[in-house]
Amino acid sequence: MATIAALGLGLTAAKAACRELAQAGQPSTICSFDPAKVEIRTYNKDRTGKPYSSFKALADDLRFDREYMTFAVNGGMYHADLSPVGLFTEVGIEKNPISTKAGWGNFHLLPNGVFFIEPGKAGVLETDAFLKSGIKPIYATQSGPMLVIDGALHPRFLTDSDSLKIRNGVGISRDGMVHFVVSNTPVRFYDFAVLFRDALDCPNALFLDGSISSLFVPAIGRHDRIFPMGPIIAVVERRR
Repeated sequence: MATIAALGLGLTAAKAACRELAQAGQPSTICSFDPAKVEIRTYNKDRTGKPYSSFKALADDLRFDREYMTFAVNGGMYHADLSPVGLFTEVGIEKNPISTKAGWGNFHLLPNGVFFIEPGKAGVLETDAFLKSGIKPIYATQSGPMLVIDGALHPRFLTDSDSLKIRNGVGISRDGMVHFVVSNTPVRFYDFAVLFRDALDCPNALFLDGSISSLFVPAIGRHDRIFPMGPIIAVVERRR
């Protein structure tokens, strides 16, 4: 009975964490968490080295350790084999090195950045700033481009861009809360970044991915299954 009651509390908390918000007429789902109160982790491969590929595979695997996933989102860009493109750290172990090179695609629309977890707190930093900080995170994933950098929008974003896509990202507001956002309709980079800066008060925010953007929140009946998953960011509760 205690486990069932705890499960109910976890679902209630996840439901309370998520809300719908329309910015400039464009609706998004926003899920906000206090990293001092919940455990936010990054995942990519199971204990055999096989990519999870789906939210369900990760959730099923966690249950073997009496853990329950109450929230998850795709957590950055990946190669054809589902491995991360840039930095990926899990349980303090760097599984993939940070990337500072230029190239094509959104990841290399510099500056890009890193979302990271330290004990009791989370952060988003532009890649060079992250390297200079010397931070050794417990969990981290690199993606790009940055959406908001120290309160300023990415300099390459255009107010009249015709590139409209479903997008997801993460930002840290000034009070330390972590905000995950998935747009519910296609949106341009500029407007997506403005949401983080103005509506969520995030001085730093990071784009995670585009058309493949997916969300897992059982408490609100959301479990996207359209695309295979590379890196995954999840909120996990431990069961006794």
